[in-house]
Amino acid sequence: MVAAAFYWIGRPERPLVSRPASELSFVGSQTCGECHATQAKLWQASQHRHAMEHATNQSVKADFNDAVFDYAGTRSRFFRKDGRFFVEADGPDGKLSAFEVKYTFGVDPLQQYLIAFPDGRIQALSIAWDTRPKDQGGQRWFHLYPDAAVTSSDPLHWTKPSQNWNFMCAECHSTAVRKNYDPATDHFTTTFSEISVGCEACHGAGSRHVAWARSDRGAAGSAKDPAKHLVVKFDERSGITWSAEAGTLTPVRSAPAVALRKEVETCGRCHARRGQLSEEWTPGRPLSETHRVSLLEPQLFSADGQMRDDEETYNYAPFKQSKMFAKGVTCSDCHDPHSAALKTPGDGVCSQCHPPARYESTAHRHHADVSPPLSCASCHMPERRYMVIDRRHDHGFRVPRPDVSVQTGVPNACNDCHRDRPASWAADEVASWFGQERRGFQTYAQAFGAAWIEAADAQALLAAIAGAGEVPGIVRASALAELPAPDVEVIRRALSDPDPLVRLGALDGLERMPADQLWSLASAQLVDPVRGVRIRAADLLASVPRAQQPSADRDRFARAAAEFIAAQRLNADRAEARTALGNFYARQADAAAAETEYRAALKLDPFFAAAAVNLSDLYRQLGRDADGERILREQLSRSAQDASLHHALGLALARQKRTEAALDELRQAAVLDPGQTRYAYVYAVGLHSAGRRDDALFVLNESLRTHPDDVELLSAAISFSRQKGDTRAALEYAERLARLRPYDSSLAELIRELNR
Repeated sequence: MVAAAFYWIGRPERPLVSRPASELSFVGSQTCGECHATQAKLWQASQHRHAMEHATNQSVKADFNDAVFDYAGTRSRFFRKDGRFFVEADGPDGKLSAFEVKYTFGVDPLQQYLIAFPDGRIQALSIAWDTRPKDQGGQRWFHLYPDAAVTSSDPLHWTKPSQNWNFMCAECHSTAVRKNYDPATDHFTTTFSEISVGCEACHGAGSRHVAWARSDRGAAGSAKDPAKHLVVKFDERSGITWSAEAGTLTPVRSAPAVALRKEVETCGRCHARRGQLSEEWTPGRPLSETHRVSLLEPQLFSADGQMRDDEETYNYAPFKQSKMFAKGVTCSDCHDPHSAALKTPGDGVCSQCHPPARYESTAHRHHADVSPPLSCASCHMPERRYMVIDRRHDHGFRVPRPDVSVQTGVPNACNDCHRDRPASWAADEVASWFGQERRGFQTYAQAFGAAWIEAADAQALLAAIAGAGEVPGIVRASALAELPAPDVEVIRRALSDPDPLVRLGALDGLERMPADQLWSLASAQLVDPVRGVRIRAADLLASVPRAQQPSADRDRFARAAAEFIAAQRLNADRAEARTALGNFYARQADAAAAETEYRAALKLDPFFAAAAVNLSDLYRQLGRDADGERILREQLSRSAQDASLHHALGLALARQKRTEAALDELRQAAVLDPGQTRYAYVYAVGLHSAGRRDDALFVLNESLRTHPDDVELLSAAISFSRQKGDTRAALEYAERLARLRPYDSSLAELIRELNR
């Protein structure tokens, strides 16, 4: 998925349809405000209320008085005409055209503008308005990709799928959205019940509650119906108090938190990095019921779970890693749920539970002479910047650990300020204040750091994290998904974990398991109570032929498979979903259906390399190598720097015995993406097969410089060195490999042989 920082919007010639409340049982925020005036007043001033609005003189904050902005050789102009707002910008064909701004998107610290297209698409312009005061650098137009040169041929251009509102933004900026994409016509008729984030975006459809309130039962009070016919009752904080534990001043909740945190899961619908599986979302249910939450991965997070500042990850994942979440804190302990503002300013929100006398003291902060004074957030909620100017606090609530930065290279709050000092200096300072033992709550940086560089100890470290009950569920899920090799016992236990995210991670961990072993492990999840888990199980088990499925399970698989297909059909406007469906059909040996989906993906997004690679591989299986080569070459004409395309083309040419051409493509793949050791390995094997043994060993050694523990590279180096007659080199590689695989008896025998 593309970061939310890039969620832009465009719009059809007719206005979006607001769905009838009577039909949809959504009554609108105005109706809610008739009884809940205090909450409605708070909401009226919130960013939720202004998440999306019609473009009017009141809602538009930017300068549309013939203002101009230059970017990548294009001068865009913002102007008004007949009371409407327009931008003259480069369109889908790269030519300047005038587009009407139909909607505003957000309000602080920036505002984006949404353009409508006749096919129902709404696209977000990549030039945004900085709404901050001028003395803070605001009141200006700026581009969301300032360091790039995004033109109409770039996948990130504002007219492309990556900036499409209907898929990327609508669900979270409006209420009760139905995307209504028609793949037959490639048109949208997207609808919503309320243009912005209204009361029912969080509380669910309100018609039953309104009917109750207006009835005799409502007039008699809530004693006869404590739930008041609400879709969800957010009562987790009712009657809850926090008190300091004797002797430690650690805040303790008066009652343990329940496993399912209704508030957190509801807020997570929009404050999580996730993909949508179904539009039938119900507030208070596990988010995994209707969405697939992104786990910890290097593109989004540092190894210790901190948000990276180049990809927007939202606060659901960091918060679920925190000790605050583990102890029972919910979103509304700190934020007013209707205004979304802090319940008290600054450190006051922290001192609700943490005694100021202890935590605001110099003995704790050690920065008495700093001006302005440090806040709690300065050290425990470091800021990251998104969308150029949008600063957000990491909600992991972590103890600063510059010592972990020394070990793994992760950022830390100390060096966010002390940029001129090394992390080792900061680690020594912290140790002098608080002692050497600064464990904190997030203790998994070493495990993910090892996994992301393919270190020898990654398997053991990840397995330990995955099996540790005190580790946050989202972290255990991520460790399971990252396991280099399936750990059957750890995965088996995780598949019965009460947290659906952990069960999903366990299924991800089975991805590399042979198909003939999958069914006994994963089939129980076909009837999991959470839809997202069932869908993942069906996707995983699709490679098991029907004849090998126990007859008692076939109907279960068919039902879960239907849910998987429905999830992809919901997102049939996306090349990713069409490709996922193509992969599913390919595993089901339905080549015709798979080809249809891959071609549909490439039609939707001609830049989507994965669809071309998979289609080419399908043609290989069908004995149509020439067609596969043609598809890859067409894709390379658009994406010449894509390593996966060069690699796939190299393999296709090798199968056709066109050795030199194949080696050239494999070389380009290895050069373009040196982080993919598989590319270097295959290129080296190709060179060796062509009789270029020394060149093959050179490629292996270059890759081993940055990936010294890669088993595949070391195995190839042993083999090639032995064939060359270089016993000494072969022994050196074998001993390195033995340190990674100490229980490999055949490797031990080889070392004995090489030592003779």
